[in-house]
Amino acid sequence: MAANSHIEWTEATWNPVTGCTKISAGCKNCYAERLAFRLQAMGNPRYRNGFKVTLHVDLIELPKRWREPRLIFVNSMSDLFHEMRECSHHTFQILTKRSARLRKLARELDWPQNVWMGVSVEDSRVLWRVDDLRKVPAAIRFLSCEPLIGSLAGIDLTDIHWVIVGGESGWGARPMKIEWIREIFRACRKQDVPFFFKQWGGVRKHVTGRHLNGRTYDDMPVRAAA
Repeated sequence: MAANSHIEWTEATWNPVTGCTKISAGCKNCYAERLAFRLQAMGNPRYRNGFKVTLHVDLIELPKRWREPRLIFVNSMSDLFHEMRECSHHTFQILTKRSARLRKLARELDWPQNVWMGVSVEDSRVLWRVDDLRKVPAAIRFLSCEPLIGSLAGIDLTDIHWVIVGGESGWGARPMKIEWIREIFRACRKQDVPFFFKQWGGVRKHVTGRHLNGRTYDDMPVRAAA
């Protein structure tokens, strides 16, 4: 749980649910799983179940206690949805790899203007997730192309409002080719979609940094009025 997050494209994380299961290639070196087991070894009571899906009832109301508006990444340590209309002064960023389930449930859910919905797209094998996301009536629909482990050449960004790109980090990180980044960057510029470059990644991500073409790219979508 972090009132101030180190994730570059958000401001805080909120984890009323922790734990997940692997679903695609992007999950192979899951940062959340590694962190969960590390915290379990350190005796953190919230991770006594390791990376098994766990509900933390005491954290469900946490955003109500944050008075200043902020961008909140929901379940950075998991992959589930929660109702958030009661905290309209915040903007909630929800990210999933389970886009098929998202598509099926989307029409049954209420989508407040302060909820941004995203899907992870790590390579061309899961490009269908973008099509699923397009069917979701969220105010902001975004893609997290992280870890980017393959080409997304020809990606269609119609009705997508934001794209995040980043390389995998930590031990065993798979390399990201600059050609893959450029393909996405050109698609964003062609379709006027904000582009956010998060990191090059690698074993020492603080050394590789987050500069692309000699600068940082921190474009964000326009937030809807509360």
